[in-house]
Amino acid sequence: MTDYVQVSTATETKDQAVTLARSAVQARLAAGAQITGPVTSAFWHDDAYGEGEEYRLLLTTTAARYPELEAHLIKHHPWQRPELCRTPVTGAPHYLEWIDRYATD
Repeated sequence: MTDYVQVSTATETKDQAVTLARSAVQARLAAGAQITGPVTSAFWHDDAYGEGEEYRLLLTTTAARYPELEAHLIKHHPWQRPELCRTPVTGAPHYLEWIDRYATD
C-alpha cells in the first residue's frame, strides 16, 4: 500500500462533477481533481442493464485523507450508491510532495 491514492467516481452531468471536485479540493480532502467526459458507460443498476453518458472525476489525495474524502463524496454525490474506486499512486517525489502539501487539514 502506498501513502497516496487516486479516487474515481462518475456523475451524470459535468456541473455535478465540477461541484464535487470543487468541494473536495477546497476542503483539502484532495490536492486536485480532473474531470473527463462525456464517457460512454455500460452498467448494471437495480438488476437492469443500462447505457449512458457520464462524466468521470479523478481526485488525488493521501491514503490518510481517503476516509474523509470517501465520506464527503458519498454525502455530496447526487447518486445514492456512487461508484468509488481507490487506486494506489506512486510518482515523482515533487508530485508526492504536492499531494502532501495540499491534501491536508
